Amino acid sequence: MTASENAGSGDRRPAGRDERRETRMRTVVDVTFLQRGAAADDADFDFDAKIFAISAAAELAGMHPQTLRQYDRLGLVEPARTPGGGRRYSARDVAQLREIQRLSQDEGVNLAGVKRIMDLEREVAAMRAELAAVVEELRASRAQLAELRAMAGPFQRRGTDIVLWQGKRQ
Repeated sequence: MTASENAGSGDRRPAGRDERRETRMRTVVDVTFLQRGAAADDADFDFDAKIFAISAAAELAGMHPQTLRQYDRLGLVEPARTPGGGRRYSARDVAQLREIQRLSQDEGVNLAGVKRIMDLEREVAAMRAELAAVVEELRASRAQLAELRAMAGPFQRRGTDIVLWQGKRQ
């Protein structure tokens, strides 16, 4: 939006501020949501590093800082705290804030519903991780069983073997 468009719309903010904000928002979204290719790219940026102050996180998420405080009180996002009590947000938190905003504004979900959706997504992620661990354990067990069967070789008993039953001795 240009300065002349701002003047006609009643918006008192200078035109350059919106453009700078858009650039910053695009940057964090690009960093957060783009496909991560090489492993070296992952080492360059820690998505969980709590580096953004509330004002920066609010601007990156396109929200007012008071909204972030409310979301913190409601338990929708959990920022880290500095020794002085200030909130610090990560890039993952900013992405989560944008998802909260999308659900509430675009999808029409109230904040209680957003909290429930996010809790369920965390449960699903935990279950997927547990399932992956169980599947890996099953693979290891099957490999170990195959190895034991190979070692048993000719001593392996077949299900059709006849065995003499001697009953209970007294």
